[in-house]
Amino acid sequence: MKAIRKISIASMLCLTLFTVVTMSCREENEPPTIQEIQGDSHQTAKTRYVEVKGNTFAYRILGKDQGIPIVLLPGLGGSMDDWDPAVTDGLAQKCKVILFDNKGVAASKGVTPNTIQGMADDAIDFIKALNLSKVNIMGFSMGGFVAQRVVLTEPSLINKVILTGTGPKGAIGLSNLPNIIAGTAGLSAEESFLKFGFTSSAESIAAGKAAYARVQRRTTDRDLPLSDATSNSQFTAVLSWAQPDANALNEIKNIQQPVLIAHGENDLPVSVQNAKNMHQNIEHSELVIFPDSGHASFFQNHEVFVTEVNAFLSK
Repeated sequence: MKAIRKISIASMLCLTLFTVVTMSCREENEPPTIQEIQGDSHQTAKTRYVEVKGNTFAYRILGKDQGIPIVLLPGLGGSMDDWDPAVTDGLAQKCKVILFDNKGVAASKGVTPNTIQGMADDAIDFIKALNLSKVNIMGFSMGGFVAQRVVLTEPSLINKVILTGTGPKGAIGLSNLPNIIAGTAGLSAEESFLKFGFTSSAESIAAGKAAYARVQRRTTDRDLPLSDATSNSQFTAVLSWAQPDANALNEIKNIQQPVLIAHGENDLPVSVQNAKNMHQNIEHSELVIFPDSGHASFFQNHEVFVTEVNAFLSK
């Protein structure tokens, strides 16, 4: 039986102290941060453009220009500026990180598909347009749906996969998404972010507020909000993915690449049972569960998450 690793409170102690006293968890001779040694951080990376089958795709490159790059696939409604810089800059300390807006999203042109497979096809075309023959991919929520279809559609292109806050087709609880979103009506952007991505504990809320502030930090060359047409297409695609599929778990057994699955124990829109189901059916997979964490568990536990991902990619 495969082991499931739950990150204990003790292993997260350094993260907790880091938010209070910056130097408490750094060794005296620890190397400088990515912002200190490189200009291409989440905050400063310039938006670039590439032509993909007649449409212009926007993207940014962070971190080291060496090794196999990691391409990030965001969640529903997300753009390049909706990633937590603590995650993207953390990953960029070890490798090249590529953020991009898929077809029709934010700064990219074209019509956004209303199917997950269509989004996966566009992501594959984008990767190939950058002349990349092998990449790692990381998908969050809807981006995790897309990542699954990318690796199943073009397996030779993918080295390793990271999935967080996501699930297979017919994911348990996902069909309730319209009601969950309706429950955020009247809330501010920050309040909605907290309700959707974090738990009600004081610790989780504090981490969520800190993550929200980090996400807002970039102001220059920031992505525009998604259009109504793109948002509607994405929502249609996600609700279609939520429909029961008797073959879903058998299908993901075809994924032969190493997969790291990270999930919040209290994920509201995508039950943690989905992560467990994927772990049981993907042969070369690892599962990390974060306690007292919701849909955005990797924002809340960013230092531990980055450490887990970097260790996974270095194997």
